[in-house]
Amino acid sequence: MASTVQERGLAKASYIYENRNERARALKDQGRKIMGYFCCYPPLEMVTALDFVPYRVFGDMDEPITKADAYLPTVVCPFLRSAFDLGLKGDYDFLDGLVGGHICDVGAHIPQLWRHYIKPPFVYFMDMPHVVHKESLTFFRQTLMSFKSHLEDFTGKEISDERLMKEISVHNQLRSLVRELYDLRRADPPPLSGKEALQVLKALMSIPPEEGIQLLKETIAEVRQRRHGPRGQAARLLIWGSPIDNAALIEAIESVGANVVMDDTCVGTRFYWPDVEPAADPLDGLANRYLVEIKCPRTFRDAGESYRADLENRFGYLKHYAREWKVDGVILQSMKYCDTHGYEVPGVKDYIEGLGLPALFLEHEYTRIAIAPLRTRVQAFVEMIGQGH
Repeated sequence: MASTVQERGLAKASYIYENRNERARALKDQGRKIMGYFCCYPPLEMVTALDFVPYRVFGDMDEPITKADAYLPTVVCPFLRSAFDLGLKGDYDFLDGLVGGHICDVGAHIPQLWRHYIKPPFVYFMDMPHVVHKESLTFFRQTLMSFKSHLEDFTGKEISDERLMKEISVHNQLRSLVRELYDLRRADPPPLSGKEALQVLKALMSIPPEEGIQLLKETIAEVRQRRHGPRGQAARLLIWGSPIDNAALIEAIESVGANVVMDDTCVGTRFYWPDVEPAADPLDGLANRYLVEIKCPRTFRDAGESYRADLENRFGYLKHYAREWKVDGVILQSMKYCDTHGYEVPGVKDYIEGLGLPALFLEHEYTRIAIAPLRTRVQAFVEMIGQGH
């Protein structure tokens, strides 16, 4: 990893994006402990309070699933099947532990399978409520207390309120810088491509938060001074949906005359947008941030008084994204068998079109080869937007 010492900003982010497991192993060689996690929900502040490096577990679109099919049916989430497949193949053998959450039915099973078949030193399953009532927050706070206790038992160390508040501040600083990076993409043309942004975000999910803060400061400074960034295209798009952890999909969209300027995915704004708000008890702030403020379709909100009021209650934040980032259209994408997002598509599409914006739905496999046929549909969508300008 000597080369990463010389690289800065976007070049360093790209390198870590392409070599994230190697970066994790280098940290391991330096004596760091690595804690793997799925999705947005494990509170990373608790993980880093015990000096673990939080490491998000992804799949690999370029690696055929060969071992996981012996344990999981093929008609479930290919993203999680791929991640478990990599675990079975030893790709994540550097992890000192794994934290999962009740993100969906398949996501609830993966930590148990990981514990039984891969056997890392520590596995914790976080039973997330699926609603945001007062009772749910009380239950989730108790879950966070249990998680804290299990981490402390595993490490033999205690997490003090003072240390937890310090880590909350560090992670909030990281989130603030991510939002600052997104703010630069409001410009037309955006000085940062969607592909580059994804590389930065995935790199951040592979390194200690302090290193991530430095990477973001370098990247923001570099992008602000950029003279030859992306060209302005026919359409400025927002991407919504299931996890995008490979830049190939974004690259395909941007190759047919679009600028991807905003997203609503869990490898993007969902993960970084909300801060942990100050609270007398840091667990209260964490519970509110991770259960209430993260906008994921796995969590149900109270229905509004009417259908339109319900849509506004669930998706109103998308109106802000569309307006502030001057979006011309929205691509709704979902991996095959991702029921969590698939069931949400009709409502999201109706809401987006109610804002006067065109929306295109793409369902796809979790393979690079599956992306190629989507380009034609995206190209037609972009051309339609261009004709409307």
